[in-house]
Amino acid sequence: MAENIEVGSVLTGKVTGIQPYGAFVALDENTQGLVHISEVTHGFVKDINEHLKVGDEVNVKVLSIDEAAGKIGLSIRATEEPPAQPAAAPKAKKPRKRQVAAAVTSTDADTQGFNTLKDKLQEWIEQSERQDLINK
Repeated sequence: MAENIEVGSVLTGKVTGIQPYGAFVALDENTQGLVHISEVTHGFVKDINEHLKVGDEVNVKVLSIDEAAGKIGLSIRATEEPPAQPAAAPKAKKPRKRQVAAAVTSTDADTQGFNTLKDKLQEWIEQSERQDLINK
């Protein structure tokens, strides 16, 4: 690896190869690094070929150096100004819907609402034994 390359330095390189996951950039005759697809530009990159071509000269920032593996991580995005964010209007808060608890009286509970399974089971057994319902 080249001795003069340090993490954080900005260099000029030439794109030597493109893969779906990123682009290989030659920093000098003996040193090459990878610009991951997420580091090509600000925003989402679906197809790296829409942004880079083999032979393009690009400015890259050195993100990482792994001497043991012989890998250099590069970023083109880190050398560019991020796009200006439009001033966002404050979001209007939606009023929350309140749930109102219904008042249940003892007479209401007997005539409507949910029955327990124990109560319904007895009702179902009685219905299953009635001949007028079976013959329908």
